[in-house]
Amino acid sequence: MPAVRPDTAADRRAAAVPAAPGGPPPHRLPTLDLLLLAISVGGISLSAPLISATAAPALAIAFWRNTMAVGVLGPYALLRHRAELRRIGRRALLLTLAAGLLLALHFALWLPSLRMTSVASSTALVTTTPLWATLIMRLRGRRAPLTVWIGTCIAFSGVLVLTGVDLTLSSRALAGDALALAAGLAAAGYLLLGAEVRRTVSTTAYTLVCYATTAVLLLVAALASGAALGGWDAGTWWKLVLLTATAQLLGHSLSNRVVRTLGASVTSTAILLETPGAALIAAVWLGQLPPVAAYPAVALILAGLVLVIRTNRRG
Repeated sequence: MPAVRPDTAADRRAAAVPAAPGGPPPHRLPTLDLLLLAISVGGISLSAPLISATAAPALAIAFWRNTMAVGVLGPYALLRHRAELRRIGRRALLLTLAAGLLLALHFALWLPSLRMTSVASSTALVTTTPLWATLIMRLRGRRAPLTVWIGTCIAFSGVLVLTGVDLTLSSRALAGDALALAAGLAAAGYLLLGAEVRRTVSTTAYTLVCYATTAVLLLVAALASGAALGGWDAGTWWKLVLLTATAQLLGHSLSNRVVRTLGASVTSTAILLETPGAALIAAVWLGQLPPVAAYPAVALILAGLVLVIRTNRRG
């Protein structure tokens, strides 16, 4: 199968990292690639509602999601990239292991948040990854344009509004918001490490090692916490398979396919449609309607993210 970049939930935001690679889109965007991008966004948008609807512990869902992805990607990677896997240097291997740790942390934080706050709130807050990446890079000495900071302020004002709305609902919802924000921060570190590793290591080889590391760490966490890893009905297993196929593999592999022709700016901005897409699916499927005051907050977050992404792409 084609190279699949790591998730997540988090990889669904990989193209949104500042200074992400990808050429500018052509003047006339290819119709087929636009269709594939729409399918990709739809697959990614299923992630949060599926997790909310799956009757399994959060750590178990995260473990099986990564394990199944390794099962699909592994044979291809071992067949086509076996020599490269043997040649991975010590530094690249350590950075990949660290990225796997951060990805496991991302899943361990985000999945529980989906059961503590609304799908719309959790998804909007976890997509703040580009903002955290910008702040991390600033701490490392990289200056960002003024419009990036304006976009960051707009997005974080939306975060404040959204968390204030959830605080009026319950302290549990507010805790879910905090977990989603922390998951976005973990995803930013994971993506920045991955970008460094992929300077010398192919995406497929990196993904296999990273996913395998994440799966092992999540397995340890699930066993340590006593979370069940099986014993569910067939419907739960089918949801886990569907989650892996749509969000973990189909959604992100298609976005990686079209980013070459549509450009990183178009692709990453479109992927932000995951938030309203997930909210709509949750409303229709789960009957989960966020409070009216949450909608302008989500709109502020998305508007700020669009400004950050497009400014970084032009830079």
